[in-house]
Amino acid sequence: MKAEVAVTMRASLRVRYLLPALVVVGVGLVGLVESGAWAGAPAKEAAAPTVGQLSTSGAAPGLDARTPAITYHLPPASFAPAGDVLFQENCASCHGPDALGSVRAPNLVALGGATVDFWVSTGRMPLANTAQQAARKPVRFTHLQIQQIVAYVTSLAPRVVSGPAIPIVHLATTNLSTGNELFVLNCASCHTITGAGDALADGFYAPSLHRATATQIAEAVRTGPGNMPRFSTGALSDQQVADIVSYVKGTIQHPDNAGGLATGGIGPVAEGFIALLIGVGLCMLMAFWIGDRA
Repeated sequence: MKAEVAVTMRASLRVRYLLPALVVVGVGLVGLVESGAWAGAPAKEAAAPTVGQLSTSGAAPGLDARTPAITYHLPPASFAPAGDVLFQENCASCHGPDALGSVRAPNLVALGGATVDFWVSTGRMPLANTAQQAARKPVRFTHLQIQQIVAYVTSLAPRVVSGPAIPIVHLATTNLSTGNELFVLNCASCHTITGAGDALADGFYAPSLHRATATQIAEAVRTGPGNMPRFSTGALSDQQVADIVSYVKGTIQHPDNAGGLATGGIGPVAEGFIALLIGVGLCMLMAFWIGDRA
């Protein structure tokens, strides 16, 4: 009889200890998942394009004119016929056969190579549902095919009236400290200080920067995709854009977590849930243990 009572008491104690512990663990795990603390590692940056016609601008102060912060290029005109075929097969149903747009998609003529390259190279285009914000996804085309599509679209308008060409950022000319200051001032309010992205108004969001390549970051700054503002050379010089790119590619995507576990680079939200999971959970278990002894 005493043995049965002891077994019953032990089972009761297990339930009393286990239930609050499971509740705390469950809340903590939900918080970590929802905050993105288990986000994957940044993808490796794609190699910079080597084909095209280069033109330089915006050399950093004190640097030789032959080493500008950013160079701009367009694919050769010979790529346009192949790009025309790809465009008609994958893009014309929304943007129209001459890229003049429709009720479903905007006019692409004279937007420039950087705009087309950004949307296609990040997998945001082609877009299945035009009513939703375009999200980064696996790229449908090869690098050569993207260059061909860019060549076709940019051939539809004179270069002098078109938007920016595809930027290639030279990180050797950059200043990381300046990039940090510019990022905090111009980018962190939407993308957060860790570059993880955040929700905006009306169901939109600022995407994570953890997988963006140097070219894609510069393209976004210069063209303003989605709800993002467009920064012209009057607002941010090529050198300043390159500094921001350097900071994102360095500190944001490859942080030095000297304090220990990075928790996904989310910041105080994830750290708060970890405190709840471990700190408060241990306190609750200790309180139950003291109460049982009393």
